[in-house]
Amino acid sequence: MLRVRYTKFWRAGLIHKTVTLFCLSVLVFITFMYGVAQWYFFKHRNAPVQLGATYIPDYAESFGLDTEKTLDAIIYDLGVKRLRLVSYWENGEPIEGKYDFTFLDWQVKKAEAAGAKISLSIGLRQPRWPECHWPAWAQEMPRSQWQPRLLNYIRATVERYKDSPALESWQLENEYFLKAFGKCPDFSRDRLVEEFNLVKRLDMNHPIVVSMSNNAIGTPLYAPTPDEWAISIYKRVWDKTITKRYFEYPIPAWYYAFRAGFTEATRGRNVFAHELQAEAWLPNGYNMRTAPIDEYYKSMNPERLAHRFEYGVATGMKKIDLWGVEWWFYMKEKRNAPELWNVAKEKFAKYKTD
Repeated sequence: MLRVRYTKFWRAGLIHKTVTLFCLSVLVFITFMYGVAQWYFFKHRNAPVQLGATYIPDYAESFGLDTEKTLDAIIYDLGVKRLRLVSYWENGEPIEGKYDFTFLDWQVKKAEAAGAKISLSIGLRQPRWPECHWPAWAQEMPRSQWQPRLLNYIRATVERYKDSPALESWQLENEYFLKAFGKCPDFSRDRLVEEFNLVKRLDMNHPIVVSMSNNAIGTPLYAPTPDEWAISIYKRVWDKTITKRYFEYPIPAWYYAFRAGFTEATRGRNVFAHELQAEAWLPNGYNMRTAPIDEYYKSMNPERLAHRFEYGVATGMKKIDLWGVEWWFYMKEKRNAPELWNVAKEKFAKYKTD
């Protein structure tokens, strides 16, 4: 009987055979991915979940918030004890050759006083639009001139904060090869490698994190090989190109366990979620500071936020940094809508590890 079916299959038309083989290949590949995900879940099953958040004073200030009061609320009210902070070049060297770290010093001191841990973003490309945050005086220079100055700024940053008891890691650049988003002048691999080598020479005691450049597919293949890889997870966005409507990526949480597991198995490094979307993604024409609440809630409302926390945990990755904490506080303080903040507070309390 099996021989008859085998013979009939090969006598079938080319289209039929092609479709059948394609479906079988997809099934085998999905089975492989799911198997890798289950291996990853099992390997890390006993590790505690560590929630954190990105905090950017410039973004908080754009909402009309007091930046120090906001950070205090994040640490003491929300209960965040893992912070990803930024060291924008444009803020630290507004005048060529004159460093001013006062914008970052107070944040580090607050983290130290609270016993919080910091992952400090360094380099040209760092979180939030326009991604590359470099001073105006450098933007007219060719790479041969601005790159040495950038390396000097990275050196000054590392040397200033490497001995802080709050420092947990360095996050070098941010989604460095993502050319489709942001305004950046250079994506050359040799620059990333040179920055990585510089930081390693300056500080052998703290791990360097490099983030992948794609939300959904791919695994890192080439140099540099950091101590940890990081990945962004975005679930619900406004599709401005095709559907012109809100779009939810139909990606199950276990798929990110596959990505983390495959990277760990092939590159020998841990992977964590450094940017889990937890704020609204608005259509063109709306402003994050003035949009109607019902428009915000089409992409991120309290129920979705609660689910987003659990989705992040369900990926199996144990370190998860939320994206949008400044917006939650703005909604609480300026829009009389504390529900997002309260949901986040409950989740941080649920997964508290200290």
